Amino acid sequence: MKGRKPKPTAIKELTGNPGKRALNKNEPKFAKITEIEPPNWLTDTATVMWRTIMPELLATGVLTIADVHNVEAFCMSYSRWREAEQEVERHGIVIMDSNGKLNKNPALTIINEAKTQMMKFGSLLGLDPSSRTRLTGAANSEPIANPFADL
Repeated sequence: MKGRKPKPTAIKELTGNPGKRALNKNEPKFAKITEIEPPNWLTDTATVMWRTIMPELLATGVLTIADVHNVEAFCMSYSRWREAEQEVERHGIVIMDSNGKLNKNPALTIINEAKTQMMKFGSLLGLDPSSRTRLTGAANSEPIANPFADL
């Protein structure tokens, strides 16, 4: 299929369906999650990230059991990024090989790959600013009082 990926119906409803196109009533329905503990296999750093973002994701009301693997992948990518950054901090951006030649620290490649994965999974979950702006329409459905409206 060419073109943009279609937005899930739940996201369209959250944003107030700005395009006013018909909503897909035949979209598969997965069980929504209201509470979930991090998997035991996550690293400590990944678990901290899980506990940081999961309440925010659950508050949107669009997270389902089918999305949990994306959260896991995001958290593990975050953990790998942090670990690789610590490795670069310890050994520097260049390391010396057995022949005395300076080479790029392999942890820099891990950093770049982990950041790319974080951006991909974060975007799928609405964790980056541009994705997040699409979720603000219906979440704040009450108009904000304008103190200057009576002027």
